[in-house]
Amino acid sequence: MAENAEAEESGISMVEVLQEEEERQLNAAAVLGAADDTRCTYDQGYMKRQALYACMTCCPADGDHQAGVCLACSYHCHEDHDLVELYTKRNFRCDCGNSKFPHNPCKLLKEKLPENSENKYNHNFRGVYCTCNRPYPDPEDPNEDEMIQCCLCEDWYHGKHQGGSVPPAEVYGDMICTQCLPKHEFLAYFVGLAVTVVEEEETKGKVGNENSPSKNTQEEESKTKVGSEKSPSKNTQEGKAKTTVDTEESSIKTTQDEVKNEEKKVCYQSENMTESECKENMKETGAEKSQKSECKLISMTKHALPKGALFLPNSWRQQLCVCDSCKATYKDEGIIFLLDDEDTVNFYEESGKSYQPSSSAPVQRELEALSSLDRVVRTEMVHEYNNLSSSLREYLRKFAESKKVVRDEDIREFFSQLAANKKQKPNSGVQLFCR
Repeated sequence: MAENAEAEESGISMVEVLQEEEERQLNAAAVLGAADDTRCTYDQGYMKRQALYACMTCCPADGDHQAGVCLACSYHCHEDHDLVELYTKRNFRCDCGNSKFPHNPCKLLKEKLPENSENKYNHNFRGVYCTCNRPYPDPEDPNEDEMIQCCLCEDWYHGKHQGGSVPPAEVYGDMICTQCLPKHEFLAYFVGLAVTVVEEEETKGKVGNENSPSKNTQEEESKTKVGSEKSPSKNTQEGKAKTTVDTEESSIKTTQDEVKNEEKKVCYQSENMTESECKENMKETGAEKSQKSECKLISMTKHALPKGALFLPNSWRQQLCVCDSCKATYKDEGIIFLLDDEDTVNFYEESGKSYQPSSSAPVQRELEALSSLDRVVRTEMVHEYNNLSSSLREYLRKFAESKKVVRDEDIREFFSQLAANKKQKPNSGVQLFCR
């Protein structure tokens, strides 16, 4: 028993290895899944959202220009350059090869305008982030902190530099940073929807009378409260602060009722009313149009802005007022994208995960690299690789099936056995020369 416990502490199970690898592949697909690594995205114009990179070799951080290049250009035009991964940005057109790259034309698409006037840049394009203006990861900070992207300015921030605790990622959809909050007055009406984190002592009084079950992955219970509703939540670490989703019941109820009224049109069909008459009856009257144009904010409560960042649930954008006045405000303040369901990072990631890109491009690059080697070396290398792959797969299968951990000693044992087998079979390699 003691040996098994020690093994669990010093190693990692094959199941965990496989799960971690699968998660890495899924995360990569979320960002790059829908991207084409062979074609520049310039011809697609200002894309709703795409993965971008900043080239510090072509546009140094202390230089005069800021620029972003698409995935394909990062591979074909900036190979071996110092690239900074920007994750995704909205409404951006690939800059590769334009006037900002006088000595490095785009290899994938020659004809481009000198500049993309609608592109927006921030200090991320110089390789730094947050209010601390530091790179990520920060070589001078040994303590890693989660980076969160603001849904408005799209800068990345450390949770510790946003003036408050960060709720678990699964309970919020968007974060609005402390820099953006005061710039948009209407956001004060949505503070009541905020997802916040409170300490356990403060939570006990609020959840003491809850009747619904909650899920927990470790010893302590985690209870989530959305206004007066009860819903299950997850807590992944023992002793962590418990999560409460604080809401303003009256403002939410009013907003939801108004949304339903706008989405639904009831046709009061009498026995003598025909289908065409019913459809005609459903058309908006002048009064209905007038009612629809009324601003929701009139009946909502305006709150004081929080001291820290504002974390909002996925559904908050659906609560936004869409009257003519508010739409004009969104447009004037450069955030009309909030009304687009396809703008969110979540939508982009889910689309990427469901997309199955062709693997022919990376395979082709590997085959080209392989074909450049000497025939003898190439043949022997392929043989040895296949032998290593099959042997390692067979050796690790028993760990996966028994859910045992793989220790350092196990890996050393495998390679020792492999070397011993090779010595016992000196002629086991492929025949390289004809006789």
